This record gives sequence, structure tokens and C-alpha cells, in this order.
Amino acid sequence: MAQATGIGGVFLRADDPDRLAAWYRDHLGVDLSRGAWMQQAGPTVFAPFPRDSDYFERDRQVMLNFRVDDLERLIASLVAAGITVETRTEWDSEIGRFARIHDPEGNPVELWEPAGEVAGR
Repeated sequence: MAQATGIGGVFLRADDPDRLAAWYRDHLGVDLSRGAWMQQAGPTVFAPFPRDSDYFERDRQVMLNFRVDDLERLIASLVAAGITVETRTEWDSEIGRFARIHDPEGNPVELWEPAGEVAGR
């Protein structure tokens, strides 16, 4: 059977696409200058949620999730840049630690530092 082999892209509508792309580059290192972001291999979670889930804002259809290599350092740089970062101990689990931010368009973005075997360590 033919099957999907990975996420090929994430497409967001934006009032100012260039500004939004620059924000992701400057704050999360998502560099699109070569036409595509060359990411590190690792786990990708694809998880449909019930429409009434409160895991992220109900008025949003999608939440982006990025694997990160040093959540504490990234949080410090985001806070220094004036970006509000939310953390909750109940989000952290055996699969890793999490934080949340919003991009300039209001899209929720989850930051995930995978733990141990999940991260391939």
C-alpha cells in the first residue's frame, strides 16, 4: 500500500506572510530562505482532537508543535524578545516538556522538548 512518509509542509494564511516568516525565522530558527526548512529527523505527532477539546483555543482549527533542543534556553530568548510564554507542570510528562506561545497572527504554537527515548537519546 502506498502511504505518507512524513509531513511535507505546513501552510498558514497570514495578513503579512513575509513578516510571519521572519518571526518564525528570528524566534524559532525556521529558516525558509532556501524555499524549504530542512529540519532534523525525529518524532512527529499527528493527532486529531475532538472539536470540543480544550487542549488549545477552541476558535483555532490547528496548533503548530515544534520539537526543540533546549526548552529553557528558548523560553529565555523568547521572553527577552517580549514574547509571552506559557508553561504548566501538567503539560509535562514522560514524553517531554512543553511550553506555548502565539505567533503574530495569533496561531497557537507548542514547543516540545522530547525526553529520553522519545528524543532518540
